[in-house]
This record gives sequence, structure tokens and C-alpha cells, in this order.
Amino acid sequence: MQQAPSRHGNPSRPAALHPTWSALRWLFLFRLVLLGGLLLLFSPLVNEVFTETVDLPLAWLILAVYGVLVLLSGIALAARRPGRASQVHLAIYLDIIAFTLLMFASGGITSGLGLLIGVTIAAGALMMEGRLALLFAALATLAVLTAEMYANLHGGGAATGYTQAGLLGVLFFTVALLAHILYRRVRAAEATVARHSVDLANLTTLNAYVIEHLDMGVLVVDGERRIRLANKAALVLLNQTKARPGRPLAQMSPSLHAWFTQQLPIVQQDRTTVRHGARTLRVSMKLLGETPASGALIYLQDTQEVDRIAQQIKLAALGTLTASIAHNIRNPLSAITHASQLFAEDKQLSEEDRHLLDIIRRNSARIDETVRSVLQLSSRNQIDPAPIDLASWLSDLVEEFRETHRLAENRCTLTIEVRPEWVEVDARHLQQILANLCENALVHGDTEDQPARIQIRLTQTDDAQHPLPVIEVSDEGPGIDEAIVQDIFNPFFTTKSTGTGLGLYIARELAETNGIGLSHEPAKPHGSRFRLVFGARLNPAPTH
Repeated sequence: MQQAPSRHGNPSRPAALHPTWSALRWLFLFRLVLLGGLLLLFSPLVNEVFTETVDLPLAWLILAVYGVLVLLSGIALAARRPGRASQVHLAIYLDIIAFTLLMFASGGITSGLGLLIGVTIAAGALMMEGRLALLFAALATLAVLTAEMYANLHGGGAATGYTQAGLLGVLFFTVALLAHILYRRVRAAEATVARHSVDLANLTTLNAYVIEHLDMGVLVVDGERRIRLANKAALVLLNQTKARPGRPLAQMSPSLHAWFTQQLPIVQQDRTTVRHGARTLRVSMKLLGETPASGALIYLQDTQEVDRIAQQIKLAALGTLTASIAHNIRNPLSAITHASQLFAEDKQLSEEDRHLLDIIRRNSARIDETVRSVLQLSSRNQIDPAPIDLASWLSDLVEEFRETHRLAENRCTLTIEVRPEWVEVDARHLQQILANLCENALVHGDTEDQPARIQIRLTQTDDAQHPLPVIEVSDEGPGIDEAIVQDIFNPFFTTKSTGTGLGLYIARELAETNGIGLSHEPAKPHGSRFRLVFGARLNPAPTH
């Protein structure tokens, strides 16, 4: 956070102390203008009435010396020698002496040039932060009284000269005190503004940080439908790398621009969805002013992310029921299954009774499958990775899957195109993933003229520098409808009345736990293909 400057400045930054070099430059410019005015004032061509009472030779001598000293002060200012305070002292003392002598050469107090000394005292009080203001006033008063005494001793003073000199001295002290009070008030107001500006800057920085790190996308659009601000989440949702201020909204997202144009006449508070590329965005808008010309704040959310969060909440609640399911459902279910098996051994059962037994067995198996799936959800984070040789491990897995499901060799084939390095993964989880994918292919991969055929292929990605192992599970079935392909990894989503809808969801959860990317793509000419891309740590083959 920024800190407000102290009243006396920051000692670590001497350039910020008063007076500043900039103030000295303004003082030098003021003295030059004043010098030019005095030269014009004492010119006989301008005011002959005034110059009749002036000792012109003495006045021009004083102006000549004063002009040379002012120019020398400009050179000292450019060289920054001596220090700033010393230059102010020299300038004020010189001006007091010069203007007092000019006042004497112009006929004394009655010339009115004593007011210039008051201006000099005010400038000195402001330049030195009020310090030495009374000293300047005292020196000016003494100079005026001395000039008046000298004039009276030589017979050139007025009868009321001492009175006017005293009043002029009072004026000098008044100007010094007022300048000091004015300066203190100005400095206090400046300090208050500085503190408020620092607070505002800190608040602005905090707001920018909060907006930048929001999970929700935020866009600020002005009345001309140009982007003024876009946080990181909004850029990710709109597939942009950066947002240049002033860029038209239509260039960043035509669909969002069309929605924004439609919303402007009457801003609706309800959130709607907008399609942007492959994403479906949930959008809402709030005007920044009373009219659309003031701009608007647009909020963006990925509907898939919102649905994923909702699913996580639902599954978290489901996980709390796992222990209860294990004791209150699975144990009685085992008793029912065992009793049905014993009852089936009775040779005197009629056909109707055996049909009822088949119903009991099938539904008991379905309940048991559901319970096993729910229990697998609770143990998905219990990972025990170990290095495995994918080629050998897949060969054993395919052989076991054929024997378990009594499949011919041509119905479940394995193709090893590359033999990648050993990968570190939980073998139990990988077996469950592939089992779910293969069983899904058996259920959905058959056609009218032939049963389901599963092809498992071990290959790698196309990255020449860092290729990653890939396992593909394909079938030659009818494939997955594009209307539901985005929902196949959602929990409890199934197209079969006998399915639990947890197989693919569990496969994806276990894959993400092990650092494996699981995705679906249509197979050619027909069918489905699931790809497992191993993005976890690759390890060299262990030595034996």
C-alpha cells in the first residue's frame, strides 16, 4: 500500500523538500517580469510626470545592479549552487534592499514602491514554509525606516514620513503573518488531499486485484460498446490472450455483442446464456449509470463450471451416505442374495417361482452395482502410484477382461504401436478406468448385425519433443449423439434404463486424480473412441 507523505516531506527523498527547484524557477521568472516592469516604469518615455520626482541616474544604477544580480541568480539556479534555502534567502534580501533603494530614489514613502517589498515578503514566507517570515518583515521595516531617517537628515523627507513608514512596517508584518497562516492552511489541505489520493489509489489497486482474481468473468463496456476492462477469467472464457482497452466488443465476441445490443433497451436482471465457440456462457449485465451511454458491467460464467460445482456439492452430500449404505444396504442385500441362492437349490420349485427368483437376482445385482459405484466415489482420492510398464500391463489386463466376460479374441483386441517409458500411476485406478470404458463399449458398441467389438490401442501424442503415452478404447457401434455428448461424463447420466450413470463419471474422476486426461471423440467411420493421455510424471524403467 502507498503511504501519504508527511508534512515535512520524506527524508529519504530530499527532492520533495520545500522549496523545490520548480518553485525557485517560478520565483526567478517573477523577478524577471518585475525587473522588466521597473525598467518600463522608470523610462522617461512612459511617464514623464512620475520621472520628474525621481533621481533617474540613481534609479537606473540601482536597476542595472539589480538586473545583473537577478541574472546571476538565474545562473546559480541552473547550476543548483548554492542550496535552495540559501538561494531564497539571497533573493529576498536582495529584493528588499533593491526596492528600498528604488523607493528612496523615487521620492520616499509617497512613491508607493514600498508595496513591492510587501510582495517580496509574501513570496519569501510562502517559499520558506512560513519560516523566517517575521525576520523578512523586520528587515524590510528597518530598511524603510533607515531610508526615511536618511531622507529627513538630508532635508528631503516628508512631514508624515515616519508615520507612513510605521504603517508600512505594520503592513509588512501583517502580510508575513497572513502568508504564514495561508501557507499552513494550504499545506494542511494538500496533506489531506494527498492522504485521500493515497487511500483512493490503494482502494483502486485492491479493487483491481479482487476483480483480476475473481473466478467469474468481468467485462466493463462503455457506451460505444468498447472494452474498457476485462479480468483474467473473462479472457479465458472468451479464448483471448489479452484485452486492449478500446477494442470493440464485436471483435472479441460477436455473440456477446449481439446479446448486449439486445439487452440495452431494457436491461433484464435475469441471467441468460450465450454461446461462444464451444462454451455456453451464463451472462448478466448491470448498467454503470442511469443510461446505457454510461456503460455496463457484464458478468460471465461457464455453465459447465457451474454445473460441475453443483455436482461436487451433490456428490459431497452423497459421500456422507457411503458408510450408511455399506452397513444398511449392502449387508441386507448380501443376505437376500444368499437366501435366493439357497432357495434356488430346491428342485421342487415351479417355473413361476424360478421366474421370481430371477427377478430377485437381477435386481439384487443392480443394487449391488450401484452400491459398489458409490463406494468407489468415496475412495477415488486414495491414490497409491507406482511405476508400471504399460505394454505388459495392458496385455495382462486385456487377457483378464476376455476371460471375465467370456469374449473371443477378435472381440477385444490390443494394438501396441509404441512401447513408452514406464509411467507412475495407481494400477488399481487405471484398471477401474479401463474396465469402465470397456464395459461401456460392450453395452453401447453393438449393432444390429454384429456384437460389440473393442479395440484397445497403445500409442503416443504427436509432440516430437515431449511425447506422452496414450491409450485409446474404441468400438464400432453407432456412436454417441452430438446432443448428449457433453453430458456423458456427468454423474447419473445414462441412456439405458438398467444403468447407474456413474461409470464414465468415475472413470474421469479417477483419471484426473492420477493426472490422466480422459476425453471422447467420434471414431471413423462410426463408433466412439475414448483417449487416456498420461500427463503424470514419466519415470525411467526401474532397475532390477
